[in-house]
Amino acid sequence: MSKYDTIAVIYGSDSSEWEVSCRSGEYTASHIDETRYNVYEVFARFGKWQLVAFKKRNSMRVTFPENARPEVSKNDFSVTVYGEKVKFDYAYIMQHGTPGETGQLQGYLEMMGVPFSTPSAYVTTVIFDKYSCKSYLRDATFVKLAPDTFVRKGADLKAFCKDAIDKVGLPMFVKPTSGGSSFGISKVKENGELEQAIRFAFTEGDTVILEKAIEGEEFTCAAYTDGGEVKTLPVIQIVSDNEYFDYEAKYNGHSKEICPAPISEELTAHIQDTTAKIYSHLGCSGLVRIDYISAQDGLYFLEVNVIPGMTNASLVPKMVRAAGMDITSFLTTVIENT
Repeated sequence: MSKYDTIAVIYGSDSSEWEVSCRSGEYTASHIDETRYNVYEVFARFGKWQLVAFKKRNSMRVTFPENARPEVSKNDFSVTVYGEKVKFDYAYIMQHGTPGETGQLQGYLEMMGVPFSTPSAYVTTVIFDKYSCKSYLRDATFVKLAPDTFVRKGADLKAFCKDAIDKVGLPMFVKPTSGGSSFGISKVKENGELEQAIRFAFTEGDTVILEKAIEGEEFTCAAYTDGGEVKTLPVIQIVSDNEYFDYEAKYNGHSKEICPAPISEELTAHIQDTTAKIYSHLGCSGLVRIDYISAQDGLYFLEVNVIPGMTNASLVPKMVRAAGMDITSFLTTVIENT
């Protein structure tokens, strides 16, 4: 017996990641158990929510042309299809970026009393801002944090840059505090590059984090809840053909993602244990993925992905396959435990 009957998979977003979000959402919708749930695909961008397609239990998928998509009502989180009003009782959020990873969509769903697949609105908001998330982990003894500093648009950048180089050192990464898919990120090696890198990061948001570049190997691991217990998936090692794991490496085949990672049992267990601890420390629920750098002096936290990519080539599906699990059964576990 399932806890839920009718699931809305929400994808698209107001950010640069909206196309990636669509691919993730379509993949997720197509792998939700069709014998247990009715699945409705909702494209949401800049406040306009439309039904792209739906698939009732054990039935064919029905799609709508772009100019004839039914509007989703935000008054009661429902849609009317062929004269039938359908209320969604669960939301699987696949919106990378705003508003799905900023906590705004979660806040709406919480007010509507609709369960969803991610951490709460508050936790999602904290995690999505890279500087805020690191601040919640500063007193943690189980993972290291790279030295960093923070700047808001409108600051005196010339004065800030000098202080930032003294505090953080070179090389460093300059990143928008919010956002994903490596949009707006630069690796800075020379003093004269820093101001331009900050301005580039400001194209993605009003706040920027500058973080010391840690030399080491990059790993990622996902965690989820099953029966009240935090569980982790196999660790992946990421080897980029580029200088770092940028957009080209992530989405255009310029990286190797080795799963399970060819590392010792001890390091594997350490990464998985650290992932579970961070998940609990931040108050996560649903499925999240956490990225790291393993350096000579220990394991460094990079960031938490509240809504990991979900396509056939994405990291989490690779982890699920490496664990010998079926993606449909795995998604059912995520849904039934949130």
